[in-house]
Amino acid sequence: MSLYLDYLAEIESRAQQGLSPKPIDDGKLLSEIIALIQDAGSEHRAEALKFFIYNTLPGTTSAAAVKAAFLKQIILGEAIVPEITPAFSLELLSHMKGGPSVEVLLDIALGDDAAIAAQAGDVLKTQVFLYDADLFRLRDAYAAGNEVAKAVLESYAKAEFFTKLPDVEDEIKVVTFIAGEGDISTDLLSPGNQAHSRSDRELHGQCMISPEAQKQIVALKAQHPDKRVMMIAEKGTMGVGSSRMSGVNNVALWTGKQQSPYVPFVNYAPVVAGTNGISPIFATTVDVTGGIGINLKNWVKMNGPDGKPILNNDGNPVLEEKFSVETGTILKIDVKGKKLTDEAGNELVDVAAAFTPQKMEFMKAGSSYAIVFGKKLQTFAAETLGIEPTPVFAPNKEITVEGQGLTAVEKIFNRNAVGVTPGKVLHAGSDVRVKVNIVGSQDTTGLMTAQELEAMAATVISPLVDGAYQSGCHTASVWDKKAQANIPKLMSFMNNFGLITARDPKGVYHAMTDVIHKVLNDITVDDWAIIIGGDSHTRMSKGVAFGADSGTVALALATGEATMPIPQSVKVTFKGRMQPHMDFRDVVHATQAQMLKQCGDNVFQGRIIEVHIGTLLADQAFTFTDWTAEMKAKASICISDNETLIGSLEIAKARIQIMIDKGMENAAGTLKGLIAKADARIAEIRSGTKPALAPDPNAKYFAEVVVDLDVIDEPMIADPDVNNPDVSKRYTHDTIRPVSYYGGTKKVDLGFVGSCMVHKGDMKIIAQMFRNIEKAEGKVEFKAPLVVAPPTYNIVDELKAEGDWEILRKYSGFEFDDVHPKTANRTAYENMLYLERPGCNLCMGNQEKAEKGDTVLATSTRLFQGRVVEDTAEKKGESLLASTPVVVLSTILGRTPSADEYKSAVAGIDLTKFAPPKAA
Repeated sequence: MSLYLDYLAEIESRAQQGLSPKPIDDGKLLSEIIALIQDAGSEHRAEALKFFIYNTLPGTTSAAAVKAAFLKQIILGEAIVPEITPAFSLELLSHMKGGPSVEVLLDIALGDDAAIAAQAGDVLKTQVFLYDADLFRLRDAYAAGNEVAKAVLESYAKAEFFTKLPDVEDEIKVVTFIAGEGDISTDLLSPGNQAHSRSDRELHGQCMISPEAQKQIVALKAQHPDKRVMMIAEKGTMGVGSSRMSGVNNVALWTGKQQSPYVPFVNYAPVVAGTNGISPIFATTVDVTGGIGINLKNWVKMNGPDGKPILNNDGNPVLEEKFSVETGTILKIDVKGKKLTDEAGNELVDVAAAFTPQKMEFMKAGSSYAIVFGKKLQTFAAETLGIEPTPVFAPNKEITVEGQGLTAVEKIFNRNAVGVTPGKVLHAGSDVRVKVNIVGSQDTTGLMTAQELEAMAATVISPLVDGAYQSGCHTASVWDKKAQANIPKLMSFMNNFGLITARDPKGVYHAMTDVIHKVLNDITVDDWAIIIGGDSHTRMSKGVAFGADSGTVALALATGEATMPIPQSVKVTFKGRMQPHMDFRDVVHATQAQMLKQCGDNVFQGRIIEVHIGTLLADQAFTFTDWTAEMKAKASICISDNETLIGSLEIAKARIQIMIDKGMENAAGTLKGLIAKADARIAEIRSGTKPALAPDPNAKYFAEVVVDLDVIDEPMIADPDVNNPDVSKRYTHDTIRPVSYYGGTKKVDLGFVGSCMVHKGDMKIIAQMFRNIEKAEGKVEFKAPLVVAPPTYNIVDELKAEGDWEILRKYSGFEFDDVHPKTANRTAYENMLYLERPGCNLCMGNQEKAEKGDTVLATSTRLFQGRVVEDTAEKKGESLLASTPVVVLSTILGRTPSADEYKSAVAGIDLTKFAPPKAA
């Protein structure tokens, strides 16, 4: 009974934190609990019963297997528990989702006891998480004449698992809660520095927004028991920045509905809204939980007599409030009419986009992937019975525009589409199920992905997936007790599931903490591929990649598919000539600035950026695609010329081979298979049978942006503008300023070069700058700390071989040591260079952070409040984003440089070169 006593001790410890007993996933612990239940004289029996019934995680956890086996004994009369009747046992099995529970239900349904078999069959009819082995058992039993199997398959063919669910209410009453003003990052809902607790849902829920906000929500629920709390981003977009399933989980925990009375802290159906809607990635995450995401449009631009927007002194449009959504406002969602109304029923805004037929299905089923599994289940059953499936689900919207060519993303979706009308060419707006080629899971959401896989009873990666990778980059900086407890367990699970893992559970190969996006960019060996990854920066420069929540990643791993509408595209081309003193990062920032100037609004939001970048190799082009997450784009596609694409694929092959040489290959030969696919793609390009992906000349775009390189004459900085009097303008990534704006006087407290936005060239730029300064000044001295985190170990190895690491090491006061990794995060910095372990480092905000109140200049993508640097009572922390040479020079000067100082410092240095493709 030692495990049980340990569990009681843990319960006591959690109670001191105001927490309930942690849900049980350990089968050995549950076995001890069952022994206590069977001991009529045990003082722990009553408590053990509650743990067994109400506090055991479902799916494929080892505890679920033990629970299902014991329930089977009760149903068959092999064990007697007065409080758990055979009928109640079947009910409990119905809430366990799949895996062991479905196996038990099949055992009983296909057994010899006709009465019990029929009852188990009725429960099976409600289940959707069945896999091939389960379906084949039903098929074989049906072929052998089993009547229960026939009845279950007939039910599946009619999709009764869906049709018998309650419909979505015609009207939903809500009470508003403003979570913040301006764009709301998922960091507010699920802070990066609390990533270690994401899989402990109750504990993680305590970090959402603030304790005060949580109390307000509880009070609103108490005051309005007949209404749902709608969480709002006032004057902004809800859920920008990260694809945080944990953020949606937290919102659902505080405002949603309990999914099952027998599974604690798993809620669904949150209602979220934003003045400017929901970010694309977060909207997908809301769908996973059967939630509602509303575009309020409650603030609109004021127009003058000429019909043009009135601008304030800062050149920003003046907004007027169309209707109030202040906290405590009662509103109604007219689901039938697809309108948001006030309490009296007056229409405020059309919300049809939130209630498409597909989204309504997600809401009815309680999750999007229940629908995905359900459709596959219905198709299989109908094929087995030799009948047509009953039309139940909303037909996929298939949009074809005669005479209109295809954009790059439309071509990719058409190539990978599953279940569409044969021969039909689909354009933007069509709903499509697509095959997923590459899947990435990162380490701070990986534990949740593992939970999702367990919950949907998946045990092995889908054979449709070409390759999948589990990273260790988000926890690379500090190997603390939290990481030591979580990461080995995660790597073991994912390795067994069939992924290539950054850490070897068997300890054979060296831990590879490379930034996940870099690895995914390397293992993507087809420009026609679709990639799904558990991070908003899943933005490859080959193929089209979508950042996703942990549930969508789990679904892609389990099924090899994803479902989404084909997005519209915005075409980005370039003209002019890039100045020799400019870095490509400045082109990236200028793209954002010029787009806003040309279009007025952010036309990138929610769309594909099709960037005609042809002459840059994948590593360099990734700097652009990575930034598109901050542009609020759904994804991006690089249009490369043939030779550039071949060069990128050759680099990818070499890096995949290094992974093989390190010992990272799995039993399925995934990595060798990717090299073979790369060779095949190169052969297609060289032979002319299938050139590099390009749109049709007559493709239609939502907008076209032409970036003028001639006007980019000085470094560009993305500024969080922390003191802007308009709160909604802070931390938006839209304030792009030339370095001269700061007059060479803005104090810099810390510089950071790292994260997925840099490549090998950036590391070589630092080395070149150091050599130049050393030659001119005799040595390099820092007036502010400089943290450098190379994105991959390959880069470190290459820098060492080429002699660049030597000068970096010469001026470093700290160099990472994998044999003795840091076990505690740094809380103070000296004016020196820190050579950190490859990985995300400061960009993640969950381990290393700048000192509170600092002004940080970084190559990162993150300028959200509190992410890289937190505020003090006296000063707001700010994270300004710039190119590598600007960051390095600023730490040497202790301030932002003037334009002339910058030009002088980079003279003769080989910056990232770019020229528009000749065909553009």
